[in-house]
Formats: sequence, structure tokens, C-alpha cells
Amino acid sequence: MYTISKEKVRKHMKKSGIKTQKELAEKMNITKNQLSMVLSPKYNPIKSNVSLLCETLGVSFNDIIETEQMELDLDVDKNDRFIEVREIKPLREYNDVEFFAGAGGLALGLEMAGFNTLGAVEIDKYACQTLRKNRPEWNIIEDDIFKVAEQGIKNFIDTSKEIDLVSGGYPCQAFSYAGMKKGLQDTRGTLFYPFAKIIEELQPKMFLAENVKGLVNHDGGKTLETMLNAFSEIGYKVDWEVLNALNYDVAQKRERIVIVGIRNDLVEKYNVSYKFPKPYGYKLTLKDVLKDVPKSEGAKYPEYKRKVLELVPPGGYWRDLPEDIAKEYMGKSYYSSGGRTGMARRLSWDEPSLTLTCSPAQKQTERCHPEETRPFTVREYARIQSFPDDWEFEGSMNNAYKQIGNAVPVNMAKAIGLSIIHTLNQIENGGA
Repeated sequence: MYTISKEKVRKHMKKSGIKTQKELAEKMNITKNQLSMVLSPKYNPIKSNVSLLCETLGVSFNDIIETEQMELDLDVDKNDRFIEVREIKPLREYNDVEFFAGAGGLALGLEMAGFNTLGAVEIDKYACQTLRKNRPEWNIIEDDIFKVAEQGIKNFIDTSKEIDLVSGGYPCQAFSYAGMKKGLQDTRGTLFYPFAKIIEELQPKMFLAENVKGLVNHDGGKTLETMLNAFSEIGYKVDWEVLNALNYDVAQKRERIVIVGIRNDLVEKYNVSYKFPKPYGYKLTLKDVLKDVPKSEGAKYPEYKRKVLELVPPGGYWRDLPEDIAKEYMGKSYYSSGGRTGMARRLSWDEPSLTLTCSPAQKQTERCHPEETRPFTVREYARIQSFPDDWEFEGSMNNAYKQIGNAVPVNMAKAIGLSIIHTLNQIENGGA
């Protein structure tokens, strides 16, 4: 994958008399966000925009591609993108409205950081029961987000209070790119559309969107580009980063893209910017978080599978099985390419969990207990996702696993919440 050398682009901008990135984007007739995507080292450039960049600068593609590691950002040093958050305290209680709330992992983490939840929208009835059980004082809106957006979110929440943040983790879906505008209109029919429309209606100071890491490369990067442009279109300065829950008091390797926006008028008035939470500098293991876990129900392996996994040592997987057993257990997957390291996988006390899924006993993503030959129980699942032990999950056992597996890890959400509070505190203080 080629990336664009920002050093070379700067040089050719100077030769062409182009002083700023904004001016370059205007000459290319694209948004600054679109240009930032092309210049990002994490992004596989869209060919049409790269051609347009070359045409604007009067250079060839080979004149601007990266040949060695350069700085990571055109405007800001990479190290300046993160801030230590553990000592940050809110200057006041900030208000949040949450969408796709699920079992409450994100909302609970934001509450721990210092946010008051004015409303939580969720369509799944069991997740809503979980939210009502644990936070009866929250305004739980059990409804379809399309309907909420159509009727107006202000008909569902207390609008007398200022909205500081809108948050949510909408599903990642491909868009139609009607007319190739790559803006809000191209997202119609997806769950992103009502989320963005509600932000446009509420005009919160900031928004937070969380999604799977795969969004970065989804549909060749077009999906993310469309989202960023849509947020920009409705008046927000947007930044994004892939964060790993393992860096924020969560004993789990779980990477997520975090997209944060600040309303443009606040950026201009107070000269504020957003910084992501700096990794804490240590990593938890299963041994750290699975001590004295309350007893709870848990899934069980079929006898055949249990006997196979009995042969796998802690930290091992299918390659630790005798060849004949591995071939029989894995079937056609034995001959497929890739590491398939999730198959017949037993975790170790001395490592973090792999990303938890919605089902604890799937063959392709095995997460066997380090000592006992069984999946993790519901409460062990919750501990690994950093839910407190008193957070109860309503519905069946399988539904509880699904709610936990889909959640944002609570401690990761808290860290992100504190980083957002840092920016809100700056606004509250009248500027950086």
C-alpha cells in the first residue's frame, strides 16, 4: 500500500505558491477532511483524489509517494495527539445523550468520567431491561433511531439542559455514494444517517462515535471518508484514532476506532482541540481481573469439544493438538490459509483475553478458560469487559453474553470520557 509523503507534498505546495492545507483542498475542490484522508498514513488513498492532488500540484504520482518513514501528521506531531487523563476532573457535571446504548458499557464509562446521561436510545428490549435495572433514573428510550430522528430527539429528552456530548457506536455499513458526494446524503438508509441527523439537530458541543477497527479499511476507506465528511458537513472539526482497550485498564486486546468531533464555532472561539487518552503504561492480564469472580451461569462445551480442548495447554491453540485430532476437529479449516489462532484456543492467566465475541464457544474464536475446560462464565465475561460486579444483565444467558460481547469496555469508555472532559473543561474556562 502506498502512502503520500507529506514532506514532498509541502515542497510541491511551496513551489506552486499554495500556503495552507485548506488552500490546497479548495484548489482540488474537495473538503479538508478528504485531503487529510488522502495524506493519512493509515489510509489507502482513493485514486481519483490522488490523481487530483497530482494534477493540482503539477507532479507525477511517484513525486509524492512515501519512500521512508516521515512524520505522522501534516498539522500536528503524533505525540501531541494524546493526553494523560487519569487526573482530569470535570469542572461541572456534563450532559450526554447516548445512541445504540446496548447494555450500557459506553454510558457507564462516561458516567464514571463525569457525564450525566439525559437519554439513552436502544432498540433491543433485553438491553433496555438491563439499563433500567441498573440505572432506573436514566431516561431509557426503547425505540428505533430512525423513528427518533424523524420525530425529533427533542421530543424524547429534557431540552432545558445543555447538551455537551452525543455518543454512540453505530453499526458499520457501506453507503450508496449517490452522485459521489461522499457526504451526509450518501448515508441515507444506514444507521449512521439518523445518528448524524440527531447531532445536527442537537448541536452538542462535542460528539463521540465508536466502531470496529475494520471501519478504517471498510470499502477501501470510502465508508470512513463519507462519515468524516458528513460530520464536517454538519459543522464539526473531526479527528479519529484506533485505540486498544488493553491500554486503559481492560484485560482484553480489543481495538476500536474512536471518532471525536468539536463544534466548529467553539474551535474558532476558544481555540480548543481534542486529544485522545494516552495509554496508561501497563497492561492487565486475566490473572489481574478474574480473582474472586461472583458465581454465575456459563455456557458449556459439548463433550467431544471438551475432550479436544483438554489437550490444549494454557496459551495454546490447535497447533498443540495431535495432527489427526486437529484435522478432524478443524475440518476444511485445517487446510485454509492464515494462522487460525482462535481455533481450539485456551487462554493463559499471564495474558489478556483476545477480543470477546457475542458467543463464548464459537469454534473460530475460542476463548477457553486457562485452567478449567469451559468457556468463561457470564460474570467472567463482564469482568473482562470491565463491568462492575453489581451491573446485572437481563434476559437469557445467551442474551447476556451478546450484550456483554457487544459492549464498549467500561474502563476504556471512562478514559475516552475523561479526554473529552479535558476539552469541555477548556471551553468552560473560556479557552485553551
